Amino acid sequence: MARPSLLLLMAAASAIAAVANAASIATGDQDGTNKTRLGNSIERDLSARDQEAAKRQRALDLREQAAKAAEQRLAASVEAQQKEAATGAPGAPGAPSPAEAQFDELARIYQAMKPAKAAAVFEQLDMEVQMKVAQRMRPASTAAILAAMSPKGAASLSMALARKSAAKPAAAPAAAAMAAPAGAARKPG
Repeated sequence: MARPSLLLLMAAASAIAAVANAASIATGDQDGTNKTRLGNSIERDLSARDQEAAKRQRALDLREQAAKAAEQRLAASVEAQQKEAATGAPGAPGAPSPAEAQFDELARIYQAMKPAKAAAVFEQLDMEVQMKVAQRMRPASTAAILAAMSPKGAASLSMALARKSAAKPAAAPAAAAMAAPAGAARKPG
């Protein structure tokens, strides 16, 4: 009996493999149970990407809601301020006069400046303006500006502030002294 050649055996094996591949392709993977590792990996990656996209969308939705809420609060605040400004008279008690508001604004401006620059400008102001602005500033800001001022300018502002603060408490004891005799008359002696 003659032995088949190796070439003939290889041809037969490749023909059988081709028929098997064709049969598997023809039948397809209709039930989806035969998945490859690559297919599973791709499916997991897609699922993870979809979950991340859903998280980002939720975060964007929350940011949008927060922005809308902040916008509504801001609109309500502006509306309330407009109503308050419309109903409040300029000379109403508790409402600062425009001149006082200017000093408050100047105090905020000087506090935002570098102390050396603020001191150079501050010394050029009238002493009354310096006092009113300095009284409205935070103590640390006032101290930094005073430190950057010339010694003469810092001393004169300090003295003016001291006189102003000494005048305020003097009025309080005078009022207390007026009330004291009336109170003393009631006390049994």
